[in-house]
Amino acid sequence: MDIFPKKIRSRIMSSIRSKHTSPEVLLRCALRERGIAYKLHYGKEKIDIAIPMNKLALFVDGCFWHRCPDHSHIPRSNRAYWLPKLNKNVKRDKKKAARLKAAGWEVIRFWEHDVNKRLGWCAKKVARKCLEIPGK
Repeated sequence: MDIFPKKIRSRIMSSIRSKHTSPEVLLRCALRERGIAYKLHYGKEKIDIAIPMNKLALFVDGCFWHRCPDHSHIPRSNRAYWLPKLNKNVKRDKKKAARLKAAGWEVIRFWEHDVNKRLGWCAKKVARKCLEIPGK
C-alpha cells in the first residue's frame, strides 16, 4: 500500500525530471571547466551528453531508475508494476548502447552516485577519452 493518496503520488512522480538532473548538470559543469564542448540530448538516441567530434556518448544513470547494483531497490508498494518497469529501463539502455556502438560511438555510463561523490574522476575519464587518438 502506498503511503500517499493517488493525487499526491501523481504530483510527486510528475516532478521527477528525465533531463537536466542534478548529477547531469554537475558533470556538464565539470566538463565545461575542462574546456570540453558537448551537445545535450543529442540525436535520435537522445544522448544525455554527446561529444560528437569524438563520437563519445555519455549517460548519467539514476540509481533507482536504472537499477544500480549498489543502491537500487524495488518499492514495496505496487511491485508488480515497478519490477517490469525498471527491468525494461535496463533493457532499453542496453539496446541503445548497442545501436550507438554499431554506429561507431563509444558509450560511457556514470551512476548518479559516482557523479555526486567522484565528480573529478568522472570528468577526468571523459577528458582522457577526448584526448585519445581514434583507432589507437
